[in-house]
Amino acid sequence: MKRRQKRVLQMAFLFMVALIFLPNVGLWSMYREKSLMKSHEPGEQGFPLGLNDGHIYTWTDGLRRRDWHDSESIRKDEQRVGKGEHGKPYPLIEDECDDSVYKENGFNIYVSNNIALDRSLPDIRHPNCKQKLYLENLPNTSIIIPFHNEGWSSLLRTIHSITNRTPDHLIAEIILVDDYSDR
Repeated sequence: MKRRQKRVLQMAFLFMVALIFLPNVGLWSMYREKSLMKSHEPGEQGFPLGLNDGHIYTWTDGLRRRDWHDSESIRKDEQRVGKGEHGKPYPLIEDECDDSVYKENGFNIYVSNNIALDRSLPDIRHPNCKQKLYLENLPNTSIIIPFHNEGWSSLLRTIHSITNRTPDHLIAEIILVDDYSDR
């Protein structure tokens, strides 16, 4: 056999062995048991994955994961009705239509001022994302919001969305940076 052909066959063999036996690659990862059990107190029986809001689960890798979704808040938001709720359009009557309000902010500030600061938003996540679990111990974060001549209602709505939809202990601080506004 030529030396070059022999080298190609050796490399192909090593590649196949790696695909089969490396733990996070190839066939081995498909057969590795990945069971998810609810964490339980001593004396309690664990049970297979049945996601419930706020419960903690342990993956076989030893890392504890949690369902961070606030299902009750999501259900309450789905029940809300009103102008601008669920991201729906705000209906204007002819008397309220004024194109000059777009010049200052690039959107209709009159409409923005009449939408609730804590408005509901539709749940647009993919169905698989609704079952996603995240690590139990997440680092907190600082949220920085730069703005320039922003309409106050839209800025306050942003802050309300952050505080209403994020667990308190995950927010270290919210910093608003006025980028040289002239009003």
